[in-house]
Amino acid sequence: MAAAGLPMRSKLAFGVGAIGEAATNWIFNALTFFYYNQILGLSGTLTGAAVFIGIIFDAVSDPTMGSISDRTRGAWGRRHPWMFAAPLPVVLSIFLIYHPPSGLGEWGLFAWFMVFLVMMRLSITLFAVPHLALGAELSDDYFERSKVMAYNNIFTYVGVIAMHIAVWFVIFPSYENGRMTQDAYLPIILFGSSLIVGAILTSAIATRDRIPFLKQIPKDLPSFRPKHLVQDIWSTLANRNYRFLLLGLFFLSIMIGTHETLGIYMGTFYWELTDYQIGWLILNNVFGYIIGFVTADRIHVGIDKRWTIVATAAGLSLFWSAAVTLRLFDLAPANTSWELVAFIIVLGTCASACGSIINISVMSALADIADEHELATGRRQEGIFYSARTFFAKASNGTGHVVAGIALDLIDFPTNAVATGVTEDQVFALGVIDGPFALVWGLIAACFYAGYRIDKHSYEEVQRQLAERQVDDAA
Repeated sequence: MAAAGLPMRSKLAFGVGAIGEAATNWIFNALTFFYYNQILGLSGTLTGAAVFIGIIFDAVSDPTMGSISDRTRGAWGRRHPWMFAAPLPVVLSIFLIYHPPSGLGEWGLFAWFMVFLVMMRLSITLFAVPHLALGAELSDDYFERSKVMAYNNIFTYVGVIAMHIAVWFVIFPSYENGRMTQDAYLPIILFGSSLIVGAILTSAIATRDRIPFLKQIPKDLPSFRPKHLVQDIWSTLANRNYRFLLLGLFFLSIMIGTHETLGIYMGTFYWELTDYQIGWLILNNVFGYIIGFVTADRIHVGIDKRWTIVATAAGLSLFWSAAVTLRLFDLAPANTSWELVAFIIVLGTCASACGSIINISVMSALADIADEHELATGRRQEGIFYSARTFFAKASNGTGHVVAGIALDLIDFPTNAVATGVTEDQVFALGVIDGPFALVWGLIAACFYAGYRIDKHSYEEVQRQLAERQVDDAA
């Protein structure tokens, strides 16, 4: 049985792994669409189509990895063998994504991107799904789980912040017009790869001592077979609370993906910021994530996880779109000014705080759902439950790539737009997509999150019944 009073060392060791996943996602989310569309010249629609194909593979690979991880037996437990297997294929696939052969042509470039994108997403799944499932197993305590996921959350943003600072303050400024220079991306990949390998291996090695304390696989649970995947997915979808969290995650993913995909476009063409000014926008995350880390478990004590999730989903949606929407009505400071940078940071901090809290809350809520599922079925299946989070984390940006790619083509947004220029109408349309359009999806997500029903009282009742079952089984 996982210990409720988890040592600080174990929380830190678990959290460090999130740096690797975050660095992988940041490289892909922040740069890859822009790189293929604006530097390599692939159309927005084909760039988005390659990502959509990746989403289809994710829809199968993520729950498959969850089910396999739940059923893995061995001296290294259920999760660690897969965590150790992940880093090498992750960094190899990222390198190949950014180094296609010359002379491929548009369809050849599309095929190259699609193949190694799928490889990259399959590889990070080897780590991300077992890692999150491990976090759910580290403690059985309602509030301690929120603290465990808070460490995962804060280290996620350590990875984000490290990549952002290295790229916007060090690497891009070292080149003339760095974000539009192909050679500038190699040092980004090398730095990111070092971060990914170091973080994943550190987490896997430093959490091995917790293996004896983790939940054990039921003796009657058979080894993985393809039919078990269907059975596992069906049984998890039978859980009402899980369905509402999935629906909320789906609509939130559309909003998050749209914002993240267009982020570099907004900084370049909508706000007309320099590399250094874009670099300072990381203060959004620094301030917001610290607020989330410090306050999330305290908020859960006061208003519980359900309404925390609903309120922060709405807050994230409103604050993230606010600066762009206000600019549409000429209510924001002048482009390129430092007043504008401060304006974006203030609103962005509010959005980041909400995003940090909702991420911690949903990850903690998934652990509570796994307990509810165990009571109903007798099986511990954290892997299959957390595969949904991993899928939507990837699908969020994937969906954003698809939406942004089609939208950019619809408004005739040019490739290599820095050289060819954009019209005022195209810039305004870009703002509509990143502002009001993205906002709507987040508010829909908040409505679905309200359908989640587990609170502290129902959690304690589940724990009581599970404890009684263990006593009966021991007798």
